[in-house]
Parts: sequence; C-alpha cells; structure tokens
Amino acid sequence: MNPVVLAVLSVTVIAFLCAVMLVIASKVMAVPEDPLFPAVRECLPGANCGACGYAGCDGYAKALATGEEKRTNLCVPGGDGTAANIAGVLGVEAEDVVEMMAAVFCGGDCTLAPERADYQGARTCAAAKLLSGGPKACPYGCLGFGDCANVCPVGAISIVKGIAVVDPKVCIGCGLCSKTCPNHIIHMIPQVQKVFDRCSNPNMGKPVMDVCKAGCIGCTKCAKVCPEGAITMEGNLAHVDHSKCTGCGSCVENCPTKSIQFVDWKKD
Repeated sequence: MNPVVLAVLSVTVIAFLCAVMLVIASKVMAVPEDPLFPAVRECLPGANCGACGYAGCDGYAKALATGEEKRTNLCVPGGDGTAANIAGVLGVEAEDVVEMMAAVFCGGDCTLAPERADYQGARTCAAAKLLSGGPKACPYGCLGFGDCANVCPVGAISIVKGIAVVDPKVCIGCGLCSKTCPNHIIHMIPQVQKVFDRCSNPNMGKPVMDVCKAGCIGCTKCAKVCPEGAITMEGNLAHVDHSKCTGCGSCVENCPTKSIQFVDWKKD
C-alpha cells in the first residue's frame, strides 16, 4: 500500500477512536448540573467583580445553588432587585443589600499637592509606587495614573487634575478600583454616608500642609463640633460613623482645610 495512503488511514482511524473515547468519557464521567445553578446565574448581572467574595458570578451562583451560601444579598452591583430575584428562585425571603460606593480618600489634586520629582517611568500607579512611593510630595495620596479607571467595568472613574474622581451616577460598587489602588486610598463606603474625611495622610499639622493644602491636619475641630458625636479621630484622621451622622454640615463648615466634605451619592 502507498505509504502516504497508509499514513492518512492510520491518522483517520486514530482520530476516530479518540473521538469515540471522548464521547464515551463525556457520558460516563459527566457531572450532572444542579438545575438551580442556571436559574440563579441568570439573576446575576455578570460583572464578575468579586464583590460577593466569590470568584465571579458563577462562583456565587454555584454556592447559592448548592446551599453552601445562604445570603442572597451579596451582589452589590445588582442591588435589591438581584437579591429579590435570587430569593424568588431559591424560595427564601429576600435580604436587603447594603449599597456601596467607591470614594477616593484624597483631595490633593495638582493645584493643592506639589510633586517632588519629574516622573518618567511607566504611566501606571503600580509602577510609580515602586519608585520611592511615586512623584508626589505626599506619599499617601492618589498617584493619578489611572490604574483604578482602567479596571472599572463601567467607566465610572476619570482622572481630573491628577487625582481619581468617581461618578456616583455610574459606579456600581463592585470594589475593583479599591483592590487595584496601590496606595489603598479608594474605599467602599455605604451610599447612606453623608460626609467623610477625604485625606489618607496619617501625619498631622505642618508635615501634612507641607505636602498638601487639602490634607487633614488632625486638629479635631470636626469631632468637637459634631452634635451627634458621629466623628472620632483614628490616629490623626477623622472617622465618620454614618449611623450617627445626620448630615448637618457642622464638620464641613468648621474644617480649616476642607478635608471633611459632603458625599453626594444621589443617582438620577
């Protein structure tokens, strides 16, 4: 027989046998899918952000379908609507979702926070952080190269005057930006929060003002004037307890550097 024909026939037979074996294996070794999984997965928005604590929407849906996870309110991007749909599929009572929003804890834009060096490296926050903490005089602030904007799945973050700015009307609260920021100055806060201290510099007084005119100097005025006792000092930074804050604005009015600011999370 012609060697070429023999080679072709041999490969064909081997391919056929492999195909038969794969078909048999797919039938014998098949793992039956939980019928609840596709129904639960259909309820989720598909952001695959990991805000629920699982590896994407598939991971969360599988945990719910198998009973490993009981909480139906872990999908922050989906909100109460998604929680209600999941509860309907599983036949349980819907739980309230605590809507979160990304907040940039830095107000030191290019007009308020000077740079200490002319950075010429890769234009990413992660790369700049490796070079002595970045080009800005304040090593605790926003580096401004947009790593957070690049990972945002809905385009809610832009760089304005050298710092990240979150559009509350677009942000879905997935938390990817918070996980990506090398300086850890993007935090997820409840949408019900009314004010926050946007500074991340742990120092106080002159060392802060030398590197940023918008920094918190740890003067404690905000805590002293708050009628509800909603503000406490953690180190030299103000921490606002949103469960006590009424949004009266006393802290905002009395902050000498305007580090304490109102938060407008209202969505149209």
